[in-house]
Amino acid sequence: MIVHGFAGIGWSEALPPGANEIGLELNADVCRTRASARHATIRCDVSQYPTRPFKGRRIDKVDSPPCPGFGKSGKKLGLRDLPRVHQAIEDLSRGKDTRAAIGAACLDWRSILTAEPMRWHYDLQPEAIAMEQVPSVLPVWEQYARILKTWGYSTATGVLDAADHGLGQNRKRAVLVASRVQEVALPARTHGGIGQPAHVSMADTIGWGYTQRPAPTVTGGGTATGGAEPFGNGTRQAMKRVIGTPLWRDRGIPNLRPTIAECAALQGFRPGLKFHGLAGSQHLQVGNAVAVPFAAALLAAAGIGQPAHQLAAAA
Repeated sequence: MIVHGFAGIGWSEALPPGANEIGLELNADVCRTRASARHATIRCDVSQYPTRPFKGRRIDKVDSPPCPGFGKSGKKLGLRDLPRVHQAIEDLSRGKDTRAAIGAACLDWRSILTAEPMRWHYDLQPEAIAMEQVPSVLPVWEQYARILKTWGYSTATGVLDAADHGLGQNRKRAVLVASRVQEVALPARTHGGIGQPAHVSMADTIGWGYTQRPAPTVTGGGTATGGAEPFGNGTRQAMKRVIGTPLWRDRGIPNLRPTIAECAALQGFRPGLKFHGLAGSQHLQVGNAVAVPFAAALLAAAGIGQPAHQLAAAA
């Protein structure tokens, strides 16, 4: 069984049909989106949900904890919380749960959630693991990898760009893949290298924008109730500087704000996937998701979602 913490929708959409998976997700709109896409979901606070129901099963674990505090914008309080997060991870790896005390000391309440997967890893010893977050979290994933190696896992960490895996968007993310049953390595790029297809452009993906390169990173933007900004102001200003040049295809899109459907296409979602909630909530779901082709590459690298005979052969 594949268990997704902070499930969202991206990882699930990247799995092959019929995969035995379940997502743990708190947001009501995301749960509705998952339900309409026929992805099994338990609505819960992941940090409060017990690991006990999954003990004794073969588990693969997938996580993309919330990242706003670690991103480039905002107050960046998560970066100041990193020493606390490291301590919580170390404690959890020894069976000592200090999340409550350390979380109370964090400047951003979301920071402690990046330590949450270690509780599951310690309790369940998953056969395979895949994790993703913004690049500044790489030192945390490297800490996870060091611990997992002492438990007998093969691990790989790094910062990859989803554009190198066929996405029409530049989207750099810190990643970790690990396995107890096979050797792992980060997925090799498929686009933009010597002898490979060129990067997929924004214009080729949604019909407007850059014609020779991927779009900038799509963000969640706005709030759950409106005001979505899939591209920040600085990004839009940079895009405006090339409008009218051979590098740009313009279809009169006002203010350079892609629609929800266009954002979903830039994230690699299948056409027609329905996102629930108000516009702002839908933008958050799309922009906060793991890009689908990128998630697929990470899952394959970890051996997650492969038939059992393939895993056995790889081992």
